[in-house]
Amino acid sequence: MAITAADRPWLGHYPPGMPAAIDTSQYRSLVELLETSFSQYAGRKACSFMGCDFSYAELDHRSRELAACFQCLGLRRGERIAVMLPNIPQYPVTVAAILRAGCVVVNVNPLYTPRELEHQLNDSGASAIVVLENFAATLQACLARTGLRQVLLCAMGDMLGLFKGALVNHVVRRVRRLVPAYALPQALRFNTALACGRGVKLIRPALGPDDPALLQYTGGTTGIAKGALLLHRNLIANVLQSEAWNAPALRRLAPGEPVCYACALPLHHIFAFTVSMMLCLRNGGQFVLIPNPRDLPATIQELARHRIHIFPAVNTLFKALLAHPDFDRVDWSHLLVSVGGGMAVQPEVAQRWLERTGSPICEGYGLSEASPSVSCNPVLGGEFDGSIGMPLPGTEMMCVDEAGAEVASGRPGEIAIRGPQLMVGYWQQPEETAQAMLPRGWFRTGDIGVMDERGYFWLVDRRKDLILVSGFKVYPSEVEAVVAELPGVLECAAVGMPDPHSGEAVKLWVVRRDLQLDERQIRDHCRTRLTGYKRPRRIEFCSELPKNPIGKVLRRRLRDADSCQPGAGQAQ
Repeated sequence: MAITAADRPWLGHYPPGMPAAIDTSQYRSLVELLETSFSQYAGRKACSFMGCDFSYAELDHRSRELAACFQCLGLRRGERIAVMLPNIPQYPVTVAAILRAGCVVVNVNPLYTPRELEHQLNDSGASAIVVLENFAATLQACLARTGLRQVLLCAMGDMLGLFKGALVNHVVRRVRRLVPAYALPQALRFNTALACGRGVKLIRPALGPDDPALLQYTGGTTGIAKGALLLHRNLIANVLQSEAWNAPALRRLAPGEPVCYACALPLHHIFAFTVSMMLCLRNGGQFVLIPNPRDLPATIQELARHRIHIFPAVNTLFKALLAHPDFDRVDWSHLLVSVGGGMAVQPEVAQRWLERTGSPICEGYGLSEASPSVSCNPVLGGEFDGSIGMPLPGTEMMCVDEAGAEVASGRPGEIAIRGPQLMVGYWQQPEETAQAMLPRGWFRTGDIGVMDERGYFWLVDRRKDLILVSGFKVYPSEVEAVVAELPGVLECAAVGMPDPHSGEAVKLWVVRRDLQLDERQIRDHCRTRLTGYKRPRRIEFCSELPKNPIGKVLRRRLRDADSCQPGAGQAQ
């Protein structure tokens, strides 16, 4: 049955020319998408890193060599290869090589502990790993308890040329001491692997839309991380959906000017993987690799070298950049799209970003299970309103009750989604998959939301983060929004804590901007803005909140009092 504006109201509010659906048959696989771009844009810059540019032709040649090496090492079609790299040129080369060899990418957070890495390697059944030497000690600590047959070891300067590469590696290893001691005598060096594959014929597997492409592990903030199994067609669909959504803004580019993406978010995170790297490669654009966005001076220095057109980020990064004294060293006048995802964008941050750059933040919504983008505000939209926008072309969303029945417009319910970008299930976890799915292909996201009469959605909170106080529901985001109004608060997070009388009570963690802020001021403010059961029972000050790599607060860790570092909470 065709989707119509009668039962999907957002279609009547789409920007002019926006399609209701997208054609996912344009490519049979991500390999076909990549190789089409490699050929069509061979002479263009594909990515930039530390002042060096890499063309589409170079990504083509290097990834072909590495793919051939994988096959020489005995890695067969369908085997999983883990990628434990930050935003460096070896990342896109490695991902393209894995796919071209017919294997499956397993994205790994480079900041994992040995325990977390061991779980993911064993759960995915990875046969090989490509890892930066900075994290080799972590791999060494768990390697004997995994099924890995091959380790490829990268250094930061591997692709920067003989002299600059050697200098960068010296600084990383000897000056900044970012490479802990390790012993992986059987590891194959990245550049050696490229040389091994040079001149070797790559056997092209006949990949199709239903072949697995990526195992993307969820953050694990509510338990053990699960691998979302994404097929080639899922990722292709989301790339094309995102392309259609960005099109109204990109028409403003000067004729013939390639689009330039800032890759400050880690590429191992699905948001940056699809919306930055894959979409950019599809468009023949250039992506600027930033390996550590927490190093704000280096980040700003790199951004200042380029005419940035698209800037995907999270609220944490937007806020940190705005607060930096060198923010205006970047020429933001070319910025066409600022996308906020991963966590809620605060209204005051959105307002300041618009004032300083002239580019409104269009907030979106997604999750690993959906490749990830599900909804977004129009890229040429007006005033920031805190919504997560409308479903992307070909995507359906609704709010459901506990039984899975759709609730009326304006009523809160769990957001359910359906679309071509949705995973086929969790890797080797049929029970978890069954629990998340509703009849007719709908997926329960675990997020509580509301849809208005136009088909715009607002997030209320995570279902699993709800705090039940004497049977009353407390949404952490509401408490946090109230406390964040205090000028002395840098950031805060609310979680539930056990209470013998009410079952649960609200506990608040606060990072102070102003050291004069005290508990009494917070309580007085909450007393005027929140009803009794929503007010924090306990308030703790800390120096920082635990976050995942894209800046999303890890609430599960906050429930452990030791997860926050005790301290004054002075803003850095």
